Amino acid sequence: MRTIAEPMAGELPIDVEALRKTPLTNEPFPWLIVPHFVRAANIDAINADFPEVSNAGSFPLPTLKYGPAFQSFMAAIRGPEFSRAVSEKLGIDLSQRPTMVTVRGQCAARDGQIHTDSRTKLITVLIYMNGTWESPTGRLRLLRSPDNLNDVIAEVPPDEGTMLIFRNGPNAWHGFESFDGQRRVIQLNWVTNARVLWWEQTRHSISAFFKRLRGKQGPSHATHPSTSSG
Repeated sequence: MRTIAEPMAGELPIDVEALRKTPLTNEPFPWLIVPHFVRAANIDAINADFPEVSNAGSFPLPTLKYGPAFQSFMAAIRGPEFSRAVSEKLGIDLSQRPTMVTVRGQCAARDGQIHTDSRTKLITVLIYMNGTWESPTGRLRLLRSPDNLNDVIAEVPPDEGTMLIFRNGPNAWHGFESFDGQRRVIQLNWVTNARVLWWEQTRHSISAFFKRLRGKQGPSHATHPSTSSG
């Protein structure tokens, strides 16, 4: 497993102060959106070092290969300064909670079904790395209900450097209109305990293996929806 080194102070590729300054919306569940969360000066290097993900689905960070700029980016979002800022903003102590990171590079037409995240995921962070998003579809929607994609609280274009944070709960519904193609997103979750982290990473790793296997064999005809955030 790759070791994520903590970045040196003053060198973070993320704008934690922008997070602190962004108001939190609490209804119907706590959420906030931070445009330009990834610093513009770091965007090109991070994209150049982004993992090559040619199949749809979420891939655990330890299963991927990537360069030093992306590694520093991951260290920053898993580091203590970002964790403290999220804890303060959402009013939850995350200091003893493990983190899990998954990466998406491609989106399939079956993705984006309305869902809530697992109750073992306390906080969900989504960071998009897609340039300027021009498609009318593929934009994550925070929703008021589980059965209406147009019952929208907020829509999050997956533009480069944009971050969404929300606190999980039974009414934290989200989804997006079908999109097929490249769609880069990093998902960070604080989870309840180390056992959950082990299980989630194991489950995602097994799934990632079969996604890659299907990719080598040609397009999959599976119709089951993806229920990962993003």
